[in-house]
Amino acid sequence: MSLMLPSRFAKLKSIAPKILAVSSRSKYYVVNPQKTQDELSWQDIRERAVTSLFFQELIRGLGVTLSYYFREPATINYPFEKGPLSPRFRGEHALRRYPSGEERCIACKLCEAICPAQAITIEAEERSDGSRRTTRYDIDMTKCIYCGFCQEACPVDAIVEGPNFEFSTETHEEMLYNKEKLLNNGDKWESEIASNLHADHLYR
Repeated sequence: MSLMLPSRFAKLKSIAPKILAVSSRSKYYVVNPQKTQDELSWQDIRERAVTSLFFQELIRGLGVTLSYYFREPATINYPFEKGPLSPRFRGEHALRRYPSGEERCIACKLCEAICPAQAITIEAEERSDGSRRTTRYDIDMTKCIYCGFCQEACPVDAIVEGPNFEFSTETHEEMLYNKEKLLNNGDKWESEIASNLHADHLYR
């Protein structure tokens, strides 16, 4: 029940006197005053009876529900159906190789330095040709926050976050990825990773 100042609703009272009533405090008008049982007309009683007997609110609600039955569903039957993923999706980590088979990582350790969770551990050595390559590349996936900083920092697109998001495990040890595991991920998802990087290259 709302209380309104009379100065603002003087015209409204003259136009629609039935919806305004003077309250016990003479300074205010009551909008849509509640009727007592004695003030109910036969029309009011009939409307209430129809609403109660024929379940109008229930029927309206069922109508809304049934209307959605014939619309295209907004959900999918996962895991048998899977929705589209953005090229920028950040999933399971992977180390990539060049088409020749040589690993891309140059052991610059920028990913290790930029990782806010300190989840990456790298050890490297110099080869006979003067290049540096990793002897150890570990990621503690239980620490990773999937921020994508490692991928952004890498100058050769070696470490990436691939499209795979189904890699739940039963033990903690299985979430400790070594270099071999990461390279296997890269070999497995290379086509999808390359496609995603190409789709997003204009914005990187």
